[in-house]
Amino acid sequence: MSTTTQPSLRRIAQFAVRPRRDLGQNFLVDSNILGVIGRAGELAQDDVVLEIGGGLGVLSEYLAARVRHVHVVEIDRHLEPALRDALDPFANTTLHLVDAMALDLAALEPAPNKLIANLPYGIAAGALLRSVEELEPLTRWVAMVQKDVGERLAAGPGSRSYGVPSVLCQLACEVAVLRPISRSVFFPVPNVDSVLIAMRRIAPAPPADLRRFVQGAFAHRRKAMARSLMLSIGSDREAVRAALVAIGRPADERAERLGPAALAALWETLR
Repeated sequence: MSTTTQPSLRRIAQFAVRPRRDLGQNFLVDSNILGVIGRAGELAQDDVVLEIGGGLGVLSEYLAARVRHVHVVEIDRHLEPALRDALDPFANTTLHLVDAMALDLAALEPAPNKLIANLPYGIAAGALLRSVEELEPLTRWVAMVQKDVGERLAAGPGSRSYGVPSVLCQLACEVAVLRPISRSVFFPVPNVDSVLIAMRRIAPAPPADLRRFVQGAFAHRRKAMARSLMLSIGSDREAVRAALVAIGRPADERAERLGPAALAALWETLR
């Protein structure tokens, strides 16, 4: 790849950037993927986008040229010169040099309506779930994540990947794995596979009590859900068994076999 056509490679050389393994940094260095991300994000001129993991700014500048505002979040202050190089030509950007998992998302102004990012591997699932819960204006997510995270968020009941993240995400969003992403678009080349996922909000985030219920239901996998809930959050075992029957499921059903809607219905029955 030529550094004249790939801004990330130019910035790596210009600013002597050394990727940090402890932060899970795998920089996007192939600009050809940007159009794929942009189309999946259904970008509009009035969009306000949240990008977590700004890296070297190649996605940041692509977004800034197409939307009303971009919030770029980056924890690594050593990347600030490279990010300033990308963002300074645009007046419609805000750089937040902070841990995304500690940032007050609800305080972002203007409020984002989309999240589009090459998410750092270590926080991908947590950042997506947190944004679903804390940023009600978000209606669309497009993110590059490690393959197992994408499959987990999109998994259906009965699959090995299905669990708490699947349920909490799908209670609020439609989730789809759009396509695999070649390892060669990143530097350094990661030792795991990545996918591009898309999410669209269909409902508000589940309330805290429902999230706690779901976590309790899956706390003891391969046990009947009534027992798992009794052991994890102290639910009345017989009440759970009766509620399962009331919603048309076996009394000894396991959480892994219930879809998000059924789990929410069970929670409502037990309230």
